[in-house]
Amino acid sequence: MSEELSRRSAIRSYEDIEAYQRAMALLAPVHKLALRFPDYERYELASQVRRAAKSIPANIAEGYSKKQSVKAFKAYLANALGSANEVVVHLKVAVALGYVGQADCQDLIDQYNVVAKQLHRLIQRWQDFEASEGGQ
Repeated sequence: MSEELSRRSAIRSYEDIEAYQRAMALLAPVHKLALRFPDYERYELASQVRRAAKSIPANIAEGYSKKQSVKAFKAYLANALGSANEVVVHLKVAVALGYVGQADCQDLIDQYNVVAKQLHRLIQRWQDFEASEGGQ
C-alpha cells in the first residue's frame, strides 16, 4: 500500500496528475457529443461545453507550471474544478433541452464528477502542504 501511495504521489509533470489524464481522455467523447447538438447551438451550448472541457487540462497544466506558489497553483486547480462542474451543467442542460438523451450523457457526467472530486482532493492536499510549510 505504501508503494502505491508513493507511486501515486510522485508527480513530476502535469501529465502525471490523474485529473489531467482523465480530463484529456474525456475531450474526444464530449466533443463528439457536442456535434450532435442542433445547428443553432453550435456557437452557444456546444461551444461552451467544448471550451469548458478544454479548460480543465489547460488550467491544470498552467497551474502546475506555477506550483512554486501554492496560492497560484490552487487558483488554477480551482478554475479547473469550476470548468469540470461547468461541463456537467452543460451536459445536463443538453439533456433537459432534449438535444441528447440521459443515457448518452450519464457516463460523461459521472466521469467529470470524478475529475471534480480528484481536483478537490488535490486542492485539499496543496492546502495541507501550504499549512505544513507555513504558506507562500
